[in-house]
Amino acid sequence: MAQLLAVVGGGDLSTHAVLAAEALRKAAGRRNTPITLELRGKGASGNPLSDAAIAEARAVLLVGEGDLGEARFGALHRARAAIEDVLTDVNAVFDRLGAGAEAPSPAASAAAPPKKIVAITSCPTGIAHTFMAAEGIQAAAQALGHAVRVETQGSVGARDALTAPEIAAADIVLIAADTGVDRARFAGKRVYATNTKAAIRDGKGLIATALAEAQMQAAGGTEATADGPARPAAAERQAGAYKHLMTGVSFMLPFVVAGGLLIALAFAFGGIDAMKPENAGTLGYALGEIGAKAAFALIVPALAGYIAYSIADRPGIAPGMIGGMLAANLQAGFLGGIAAGFIAGYTTRFLNRHIRLHKNLEGLKPVLILPLLATTVTGLLMVYVVGVPVAAVLAALTEWLKGMQGASALVLGLVLGGMMAVDMGGPINKAAYASAAALLSSGVDAPMAAVMLGGMTPPLGIALATRLFPSRFTAPEREAGGAAAVLGAAFITEGAIPFAAADPLRVIPSMVAGSAVAGAIALTSGVTLKVPHGGLFVLPIPNAVTNVTGALIALAAGTLVTGLLVGLLKKRAA
Repeated sequence: MAQLLAVVGGGDLSTHAVLAAEALRKAAGRRNTPITLELRGKGASGNPLSDAAIAEARAVLLVGEGDLGEARFGALHRARAAIEDVLTDVNAVFDRLGAGAEAPSPAASAAAPPKKIVAITSCPTGIAHTFMAAEGIQAAAQALGHAVRVETQGSVGARDALTAPEIAAADIVLIAADTGVDRARFAGKRVYATNTKAAIRDGKGLIATALAEAQMQAAGGTEATADGPARPAAAERQAGAYKHLMTGVSFMLPFVVAGGLLIALAFAFGGIDAMKPENAGTLGYALGEIGAKAAFALIVPALAGYIAYSIADRPGIAPGMIGGMLAANLQAGFLGGIAAGFIAGYTTRFLNRHIRLHKNLEGLKPVLILPLLATTVTGLLMVYVVGVPVAAVLAALTEWLKGMQGASALVLGLVLGGMMAVDMGGPINKAAYASAAALLSSGVDAPMAAVMLGGMTPPLGIALATRLFPSRFTAPEREAGGAAAVLGAAFITEGAIPFAAADPLRVIPSMVAGSAVAGAIALTSGVTLKVPHGGLFVLPIPNAVTNVTGALIALAAGTLVTGLLVGLLKKRAA
């Protein structure tokens, strides 16, 4: 009987490959469709397809990365899918194969000449998505036969930085980032920019698109085209304001972390009155001065300056930071800083595009004309238009947040905690996180507690479910549960993504419920948090967390809710 074949290759993502193979097997059983599966990875294969099975097959589905042994299938009709596509919607993958796949053409089968690729990945915190995107690009390039070097960027700076000779030798530069990346060093190279999600979801497709659509990078960090002025790539235009805001948040976070921990240490060494003038000269007072009057004073200018940088590149930094300082002085806080950043960025970009000077005078633009004009426009708008009303809004918001109790605290905790689990590092998660981190600069530290505890709950709850309900998970999933626990303890919500992708309709609601419970308990019990990251590792720091007992209760309750719901809703693993 003619049947379907499926070859699943996971590269280094062996657990995901096993999950995808199981999903295909179950879906084929529901459709009464005979299917023969082969799992390949790291040079070895499991249950290799026999020559007889290949001869009798009517189509083959090629899933994932690595060497899938495609040469065996000759003119057999085939379809391709990413592992994530199978885990997300296996029925759609079967529908695609059933509708008929294209036979490979000689042109498509011919091996493309290998390319040299340099890449940069970056996300606001520089933790999970940064490295997941890097792994996606590396695995895809290896499978396609291309040479690749990836530089990862985050709040702690660049790792494995690209060297000038590597950039010079590269055929293209691939940027997969949710934040702004300085492109000055790529002048004269073909550059393609997108977000981290594209690299995580489909590294092969991203590389193919980049090789076809990369555009020449002009000097000064802008992208030049043959038709005229520089403009951003399509993927960057779609990211829009969100990407610019996340760039500002990324550069702001180190100031928040350093300032928050220093203030906490000031109270630890000098008591609750450590920062009063009469304690001048003591260690506690000095630490408080560094944290509150230096690090925290720079939070809003850094936020505004790097929002403007993301929009207008380096010429936007000075107008943005000056606008952010005005926002801080006008008591407009982070809301005023966001407004100043966007005003400065778009003003600078407009002036840069429309001011035309003789080539001998062009050097005056970045050091004289743009800083002067953009700063003047931004400053006047902040002083006369934006500052006062935004300060009033921020004051009202701050008073409400500081005074919330009962129902209002419960609702806000439910919302913030739940948002952290909806997309686990996606836009909804980042919106909640960025808002809570920014509020720290205004002295509002309760939302950060709800956000961090809500973000830790999904992977911890999944890990608990794999122990309480082992029959609901495959052996590779149970093994991956231990890694999820470590990631959850470090406040890396993305550790739950593989489990959510395998069974989203049951797992995601369970995680949202647990995170909402954790956030609600945190806010109603008065838990506050002065630092925006660290997970369980910040709990021992004196005064970093208010009501540590309440925080642990909230985390335990949220983890238990997620673990029980996942175990009750998931079906028994085959």
